[in-house]
Amino acid sequence: MKAVVATELDQFSVENVELDPPKVGEVLVRMKATGVCHSDLSMINGTIPTPFPTVLGHEGAGIVEQIGEGVTHVEAGDHVVLSFVPQCGECFHCIHDEPYLCNVAKVDGNLLDGTSRARMNGDYIAVMSFLGNMAEYAVVPSICVVPIEKDVSFQAAALVGCGITTGVGAAIKTARVAPGATVAVVGCGGVGLSVIQGCRIAGAKRIIAVDLSAEKMEMAKSFGATDTVTPGANTVREIMGMTGGIGVDYAFEVIGRPATIETCVKLARRGGRAVLVGVGRMEERFSVNALILPLTAKTIQGCMYGSVNTKTDFRMYLDFYRRGLLDLDGMVSRTYSIDEAPQAFADLESGNNARGVILYP
Repeated sequence: MKAVVATELDQFSVENVELDPPKVGEVLVRMKATGVCHSDLSMINGTIPTPFPTVLGHEGAGIVEQIGEGVTHVEAGDHVVLSFVPQCGECFHCIHDEPYLCNVAKVDGNLLDGTSRARMNGDYIAVMSFLGNMAEYAVVPSICVVPIEKDVSFQAAALVGCGITTGVGAAIKTARVAPGATVAVVGCGGVGLSVIQGCRIAGAKRIIAVDLSAEKMEMAKSFGATDTVTPGANTVREIMGMTGGIGVDYAFEVIGRPATIETCVKLARRGGRAVLVGVGRMEERFSVNALILPLTAKTIQGCMYGSVNTKTDFRMYLDFYRRGLLDLDGMVSRTYSIDEAPQAFADLESGNNARGVILYP
């Protein structure tokens, strides 16, 4: 089969990869759509550490082709969305209503039993986040597989596997944006635009989008932003002026850079919240004045996968889509074949797309 493989640091290509059949508790999925997410690029450039070579892909939807022993919640022919976080239902975090932090396995490029099903040139290779679904097929843990209704397009469903769930969930589940709130969203890529949609769904009164790209600013308006600001030396002063000197109730950072994190902390009003959604490099640090948090009662909150419960939330977001509350079709700027993966990543880096999606025949 064809798969997009990160072969070494800053290098990737479409390769021929073989898959072993699913073992106990695993599922073979014929992929129909895979989102091209910035986290895939972060694996390639080393922002997210990974062994090489690694089959990329962690946001996708497809059809169950074969199930391994012990799998009961899906069967061949089911349409499914894949989750890059297993949800075991038994660990500390799962039983304490934090399944997005499930610690059933270490993310080391293997499946739950510590081995891989993917082989290239005869050698076993790693897969991204238990999935490696930027490929024509993927063998994945069954606890990463969520069945969905068959009337939903794979192109739309794929986005729920990561970007939509992370962004919309950051607003309505992690931050719990209140109706009538004022928010700022710094970084309007695919996840940032999803945050904007989540804030709109939550009933935010004012949504201020901040991004260098004029194209992304226009996209932000179409998804619910009420105002746009081009970032620069006066970003904080400008947004403070827009909010009567108070600041915003919620400031979302969706880039993962120290400077923009610090900006979001400044943008949050007294008693407000800075929500960190973007993934930064492991070696990077940000700083906050030691007096700020106790004297202003601000909160700095991390957001992992939109605080998702995959068993319920994937279907919830697809229901939002059906009801016209959540625009998934508009999020897809362009589709690609798997052979066009290099162009898909080039478009991602250039900021041309809200989301690019690889479709499979």
